[in-house]
Amino acid sequence: MAFHEIRFPANLSFGAMGGPERRTEVVTLANGFEERNAPWAESRRRFEAGAGLRTLDDIAALIAFFEARGGRMHGFRWKDWSDWKSCPPSAKPSPFDQEIGIGDGVRHVFALTKTYRSGAQSYMRRITKPVAGTVLVAVAGDPKVEDLEFSLDAERGEVTFAVPPDIGVRVTAGYEFDVPVRFDTDRIMASVASFQAGEVPDVPVVEVRT
Repeated sequence: MAFHEIRFPANLSFGAMGGPERRTEVVTLANGFEERNAPWAESRRRFEAGAGLRTLDDIAALIAFFEARGGRMHGFRWKDWSDWKSCPPSAKPSPFDQEIGIGDGVRHVFALTKTYRSGAQSYMRRITKPVAGTVLVAVAGDPKVEDLEFSLDAERGEVTFAVPPDIGVRVTAGYEFDVPVRFDTDRIMASVASFQAGEVPDVPVVEVRT
């Protein structure tokens, strides 16, 4: 299995339905109380790509992309239009959006992350597929220059500093990102007649770990 560093056409993913999925096991006890267990430590995104198709040319583009990926065989990048950058949807990424670590004077490599907060609780998501050319980084509030003071591994979502950040300083970043996914089907069932009548093919897409 391989991962193809290519994005599903953004114009086709726009309008697609989907979002985060979690797995929770719920057992109802005899007294009516519940016991709940979460076997997944992290959420997983799932999308319906067929909802973004609007024309017969869109179907042709989908089939070409599907065939080049070998169905479920190879992963690819997906732009989740509801969650694709380090800041709120109405804002522009800045190097101060997300804290990705604290310097210790030795560590050179920092993984990109995004933290979701609600009340006193939070969830930190690993970002493995940043969009090259969009990543901004700062150390102790001082923006750094890519290819001079830091380098980016866009296939792993890691920032490497030429000089390790000093002890105790905040390392922050802002970026756009994709979701690593694969098709969750090995067939595309498309009908020209039904598509023109307003129906779209079922094309499930699911996030993968990279």
